[in-house]
Amino acid sequence: MNEIASALNVSKASVSLWVRDVPLSKTQRGKLNARGFSVDAIEKRRINRIENTRQRHRKIIDSAKERIPVLTQNQLFLVGVALYWGEGGKTAKGMARIANADPAVIKFMMRFFREICEVPEERFRGHVHTFSHLNAKRAEEYWSEVSGITVRQFYKTYSKPSIASKGKKDSLPFGTFQIYVCDTELFLRISGWIERLSELGAEVPQPLGH
Repeated sequence: MNEIASALNVSKASVSLWVRDVPLSKTQRGKLNARGFSVDAIEKRRINRIENTRQRHRKIIDSAKERIPVLTQNQLFLVGVALYWGEGGKTAKGMARIANADPAVIKFMMRFFREICEVPEERFRGHVHTFSHLNAKRAEEYWSEVSGITVRQFYKTYSKPSIASKGKKDSLPFGTFQIYVCDTELFLRISGWIERLSELGAEVPQPLGH
């Protein structure tokens, strides 16, 4: 890594990041060992460094989680509106809809729709967007389990042609999922909530004592 860093005039840290997933053949390991480098010792230090970093990061994350001990109904309401504000559809006035590839977001929004908006189960519709080389039926079953919406309430799955089938790693093995609720009044209520959040967020707070 020192030689690569010197040849490219970059930091060793950058080189370490670039080559961290490059496997070494037996021949390459032998050459390094012959030059006085203990590949096994280097690998052990690397693994320990990664684990120490992971533990430090985990500690910060766990400490941050303590800031939110519970999720109240009012918090569910506000976060749901904010998520819809950022990710939801705002043009089709006859329906509320939101799409995402993160199952946690879909689960959260289903709670928002069920508990805050009181949407009856029969009003939900689901729509899977996936790639042609992936298993559409498996994706439908996956998102049905995540959302709690039965597959028979799904629109026909959209399969997009993709070059990922040529050996590239799939970052979205189940595609994305869209929740639909065909309800003009609900769409308008959510629009009002978003508008109010926008107004409140734009207010300039008054200094203490005024």
